[in-house]
Amino acid sequence: MRKLPVKTHGIPLRGVQRVISLALLANEWESGLQFMVLVDSIGDAGILEQLVDGGLKNIVVCVPYHLDWHSHIMPTVACDTRALELHDVVVLNLEKQELLVVYRNSDMHHAIQLTNRCNSFCLMCSQPPTTHDDQWLIDEALLVAAHINDSPSAIGLSGGEPLLLGPRLREVIDAYATRLPSTRIEILTNGRLLADEVLATHLLTGISDKVSWLVPLYGHADFLHDFVVQSVGAFEQTIGGLLTLQSYGQAIQLRIVLIEPTLRVLPELCRFIGRNLPFVREVALMGCEPIGFALANRDACKTDLADWHAELIEAANALRRANVPYIFMNTPLCALPQSLWAHAHQSISDWKRSFREECSICVVKTNCSGLFSWHNHNWTPTVIKAIDGKACNEEVH
Repeated sequence: MRKLPVKTHGIPLRGVQRVISLALLANEWESGLQFMVLVDSIGDAGILEQLVDGGLKNIVVCVPYHLDWHSHIMPTVACDTRALELHDVVVLNLEKQELLVVYRNSDMHHAIQLTNRCNSFCLMCSQPPTTHDDQWLIDEALLVAAHINDSPSAIGLSGGEPLLLGPRLREVIDAYATRLPSTRIEILTNGRLLADEVLATHLLTGISDKVSWLVPLYGHADFLHDFVVQSVGAFEQTIGGLLTLQSYGQAIQLRIVLIEPTLRVLPELCRFIGRNLPFVREVALMGCEPIGFALANRDACKTDLADWHAELIEAANALRRANVPYIFMNTPLCALPQSLWAHAHQSISDWKRSFREECSICVVKTNCSGLFSWHNHNWTPTVIKAIDGKACNEEVH
């Protein structure tokens, strides 16, 4: 999520707005929405002031810092307007004087956070859970859906653990499915609460066929998975949740984060998936994000994937033999055996994706996921190196 420092005037509450220009205001204005109108001149700001003085209540003017503009009647935000794009959906966090860009049309990846709470405490969790009541995030997510003006190919609903929302999760799903009818809705969840038949019935009966579920599995036995998620009984609940999803005909992506405890058992875990969970749409093998709990559990989470090529290839072969599709996510190509490059996806969100200086001469950079922007010299998925044309042409079997 992009964050911009701002100065505000006349704005009493945190709120959701769609970013537009003065020229777009007449065509896009709706009484139930809020608009942040970008202006770069005193004249345009004056036009908006006249509209507000005439009774238009659902707009905020957004000016660049250098514009000397003061209004006693019009809510105003000053920021680096060059960092905003038309039709961004933004949230003003007045407490921190920040503008959060929660949705951007031009991004490849979109995700909406529904809660910070979680019932697991995964060793490598990139966003450690909190315990405070954050029901307001649900209402905000519903407002974000209303302010999106296009229908992206996919949007994620995540947390925390979205299933902790209970029946309100279905409210959010239905809102996005209605507002964005051609968009795939991907719900990132540990799946544990779907073992509850009452909740599962409420959430899954008659659900949109555009919904899919992204569920992590970190071991083929309870003590393995439960250790990674730091919650006794989680494996049994997760398997129960997966079987519930299958019984409702739901699309499932299994996720395996590639840290030392999962890499040690990766081939057997993939054989377990092939034997017992062959109905999943695909398996995503994911590089670890070096942030959050991963920093506190560095010994388990920091790995050089080059040391695990044999396990990665064996795991991929096990899935292939079981006819279970698989992909690699968050893993630069130089961290993988060349035989697996075709399965690597550019999965790191646009706003947190970066490359190292070494990558500038790499011949496969345009097909590479790159790195998380908070990777540093002390923690990368492998020794980052440019791949040259000769290495690219070598056959790997």
